[in-house]
Amino acid sequence: MRIAESEFILNKRGAVYHLNLLPYEIASIIITVGDPDRVALISKYFDETEVKQQHREFIIHTGRIGTKRISVVSTGIGTDNIDIVLNELDALVNIDLSERTVKPQLQTLNIIRVGTCGSLQPDIFADDFITSTHGLGIDNLLNFYVQTNNEEEKNILQHFFIHTQINQHSQPYIAAASASLLKHFVNGFHQGITITCPGFYGPQGRVLRLGLSDPEMINRLGTFQFGNHRITNFEMETAGIYGLGKLLGHNCISLSTVVANRITKSFSKDAHKAMDNLIMKTLETISSINL
Repeated sequence: MRIAESEFILNKRGAVYHLNLLPYEIASIIITVGDPDRVALISKYFDETEVKQQHREFIIHTGRIGTKRISVVSTGIGTDNIDIVLNELDALVNIDLSERTVKPQLQTLNIIRVGTCGSLQPDIFADDFITSTHGLGIDNLLNFYVQTNNEEEKNILQHFFIHTQINQHSQPYIAAASASLLKHFVNGFHQGITITCPGFYGPQGRVLRLGLSDPEMINRLGTFQFGNHRITNFEMETAGIYGLGKLLGHNCISLSTVVANRITKSFSKDAHKAMDNLIMKTLETISSINL
């Protein structure tokens, strides 16, 4: 079935609208970052860079490290932007742009988020690394799509509802990391559930001038436990990436460096160095595995 112009917008050069990309301009290995400035911090390690595009907050560099072709894409902050980025990346490989039809043979992308987060555990310190085993969203994005969960995910959600009573704010959803990627990001990483929030201040329990409707939320998140699963951190993109990635058939993993510990009230002494360390570790791992 042909997809209408109003539903799938292409620009004057025939590229997907928001990312301004054509299919040959992206690799099958994609690193996503929130901060547009972080794209160049990663691509500076490329042996060569063949594509540079920018539209609004979306900056894309595609190049190579050795034989690995990699794209770095800035998403901006929040799952509203993730909705745009994941759908348009998928369209680039799985929709025929000229015919506006879904291709009969679908391609799987490997999508790796490299970002920052706040720790919700006293034993996970500023500058530590976290791999998200699950993204648990309190932002509502995935509730606009038809979704399914396995039994483990259903059980985690059920116990999360009971422990946190957070569904007064939203209808939380959950999606797991790709097992094929998760196994490569174990050494040197904490692992746990990542909460994806719809904002930085109130939704993450920060108080400036406005009072909170649920001032004990952070404490309940930090004390949640289901079997071996605990909530390690929160940020603003992971659950959207995991949820849409799962629905679209892509492999996704989210890697974070802790810039703030919200329990001990500590902050990284050099967040830029910590991020650079995570970037180098991520690229070394990508270079050493079969993707």
